[in-house]
Amino acid sequence: MGIKDVAREAGVSLGTVSNVLNRPELVADSTRRRVLEVIGSIGYIRTDGARQLHGLASRVIAVVAPGPADPFFTALATGVQQAAREADLGVMVCTGAGDPEEETRHLSLLVSHQVRGAVLISGDGVGRTVAAFRRHAVPFVVADQYAPEAAACSVGIDDVAGGYAAVHHLLERGHRSIAHVGGPDLLASVRNRRAGARRAVSRAGLLATSLHELSCPALTVHAGRDAGHRILGLPVRPTAVFCADDLLALGVMQVLYRAGLRIPEDIALVGYDDIEYAASAAVPLTSVRRPAVAMGRTAGHLLIEDTTYGAGHEHGHVVLRPELVVRRSTSAAPAR
Repeated sequence: MGIKDVAREAGVSLGTVSNVLNRPELVADSTRRRVLEVIGSIGYIRTDGARQLHGLASRVIAVVAPGPADPFFTALATGVQQAAREADLGVMVCTGAGDPEEETRHLSLLVSHQVRGAVLISGDGVGRTVAAFRRHAVPFVVADQYAPEAAACSVGIDDVAGGYAAVHHLLERGHRSIAHVGGPDLLASVRNRRAGARRAVSRAGLLATSLHELSCPALTVHAGRDAGHRILGLPVRPTAVFCADDLLALGVMQVLYRAGLRIPEDIALVGYDDIEYAASAAVPLTSVRRPAVAMGRTAGHLLIEDTTYGAGHEHGHVVLRPELVVRRSTSAAPAR
């Protein structure tokens, strides 16, 4: 299938298809969506870049991530770059995965440049992304998600153990009323952290109601601020909060601080990921550290092995253990 087929199926000119691929800002949204849908359905991939990069392409691997703003994904990509550097390979980073339009552009770019393979950092649309990469026979490794059923390597974190460690730590500090601030339920990591938190409460012999669950639409500081206001509005304020992400925790911390509450004397707080900002927060944040750089490096090595040995490579599925890093935000016993 070629560009003429795309134009015919979408009912547009060749120039419009070219603009969608190269200068999308010049094309009306409805037309751009129609063209991209046709590209996705017929499997068209442009190949002009491949000729220009002939001989270079096999020395490049890609990192496809949900977005550039999350510090965890940045650290993971750093790990991939370390593995690539050891193998004398270059790295191309594509962000915005999860947006179907961006995914189509990414795949077109990577296939046309004949990249060696890609590390797919999981997000909302990772299942769709995996299907597209399989369809175009681009080797890949899934990172930040354990996927033993996939015909590819994966590197994940035992987030159930991480959620358990966070809440178990709070229970050991004497807390018996804990709020859990979660994220989008479609993310397996969010579901697993909540499962671990519930397990800790159950194993302590407490009622499930000891864990007050609050859901958030995103893992962001803004969503954390909203959760903080909801915590303040609860009939009985919990003595501790476990957030499924450090950005959520930082947002919660801002609201609690502005409300005049002392952390941890009035309310303790635990985050997740142990991003760079956790230790430098107004009150240094206790957090569950996920080894992001190690995960990226492992994913990079698996991808390089896969693309070096081909059919002779046995797919590996690595699960890394998180680590609880205790700081001042949980250093005191409950105030009441």
